[in-house]
Amino acid sequence: MDLESLVYKYKLIMEVEQEGQAGMTRRYPEEIQAWWDKIGKPKLVVAPMVDASELAWRALSRRYNAQLCFTPMFHSRIFSEDPKYRAENFFNIIDPKDRPLIVQFCGNDPKTVAKAAEFVKDYCDAVDINLGCPQAIAKKGHYGAYLQNEWDLVSRIVKEVRSVVKIPVTCKIRVFEDVQKTINYAKMIVESGCFMLTVHGRTIHQKGPLTGLANWSYIKAVRDAINIPMLANGNIQYLQDVWRCIEETGVDGVLSAEGNLQNPAIFKGINPPVWDVALEYLELVNTYPCPLSYSRGHLFKLFHHLLVNEEGKDLRDRLATASYMSDLLEMTHLLKSRFEPYLTGEKTPSKELLQNLPLPPWLCQPYVRPPPYVPPIEPKPPKRLDPVLSNKMKKRLLRNPRFKVVKKDPNSLKLCRLCQNPQGLKCEFQFCKKCCRLKCKAEDIDCPGHKCFIKSNRIKAQEWLQRQQATATIIN
Repeated sequence: MDLESLVYKYKLIMEVEQEGQAGMTRRYPEEIQAWWDKIGKPKLVVAPMVDASELAWRALSRRYNAQLCFTPMFHSRIFSEDPKYRAENFFNIIDPKDRPLIVQFCGNDPKTVAKAAEFVKDYCDAVDINLGCPQAIAKKGHYGAYLQNEWDLVSRIVKEVRSVVKIPVTCKIRVFEDVQKTINYAKMIVESGCFMLTVHGRTIHQKGPLTGLANWSYIKAVRDAINIPMLANGNIQYLQDVWRCIEETGVDGVLSAEGNLQNPAIFKGINPPVWDVALEYLELVNTYPCPLSYSRGHLFKLFHHLLVNEEGKDLRDRLATASYMSDLLEMTHLLKSRFEPYLTGEKTPSKELLQNLPLPPWLCQPYVRPPPYVPPIEPKPPKRLDPVLSNKMKKRLLRNPRFKVVKKDPNSLKLCRLCQNPQGLKCEFQFCKKCCRLKCKAEDIDCPGHKCFIKSNRIKAQEWLQRQQATATIIN
């Protein structure tokens, strides 16, 4: 039995087990359960991705077992006010086969988000409120994860959309550092009328080079605390991760974002050649047109492992400067002709090309972001351990030539306990002057050896302030 058959068999077993567990232990409110049954209880979901989960990519993902797709995040104010923005991003092509579908909006005004949702209510199965975007543009626009401390506003947005548009509302959030705060936040959203909750197991600070791993234990804690359908997001690189996440957290389904972009066949458990997937996608773009920047971005993700080495450098430059879809197609065929001999065995790849990847670089596979570089902390050298005389000592010798200069052995100096500078001989804490002052300020103490009287000075200042206040009271 091949790997694909084994994965498919495991998938069926997991689905039966999950259905049985849900039927025995979890039953959602009637209205929510009816909607959840209607969209097919999806487990394999394509996440909302800005400029990436457009119709052509959703169609490609559905070919490879995606059961539910999100649109890219749309800005609610622009979507509600600009007909051109609506046409270019959503209404240019409406495909009845693009279902079930959830449209995601961002925004911080309940009426504006509800107005935007009214435009799409007949063309989707739910509207999602983005409460998880951690990017700088979300901070500047005050939406996404930067609303997570404004619970009243979040609640009003959910209630407004639900009451005005009359279609299911879902939300996507990130976790807090505190698990109990995350649980309380999720409960508040559920009580506001949310039909389905997606929890990304990373905090607002885990992004870019500091992304790190998502915390599934937080997702499980939220799953155990709420009674609506719930999806998990984070750490999904292969199909096995999907079933492992469902098993460990108890969620109903799993979103894939970066894993899906690197391998749109992730939900089928296969790793096809990158050029085959790229050509299939470009063919769909002819049916479902999208901006060139979207397609270029997808090809960069698919071809990443082939473009980072010297053999694909010229192709990377060619892809970056492409001006038409025909250029992308031509470049893809060129990449195929260059690297397909490695797939067929006609050529032997070098170690540089293979890059110690788990799979050959010409197959679709996840990109593992390297951890941020943390330079080693080296102790600072002491300011002066050499026998060279200081300016102060030189002046003293000019005044008194008979003064004896005793040159101390650098190795005999006692060093500060915190740094490599010489410690004060009279300091009871065995610190240098700089470190001693920091300690006195932090702990509100005095050091007679360094003549650092932080505590005494603060007491005197407080007494002076009390005298001033008493004098002002008498005068009044």
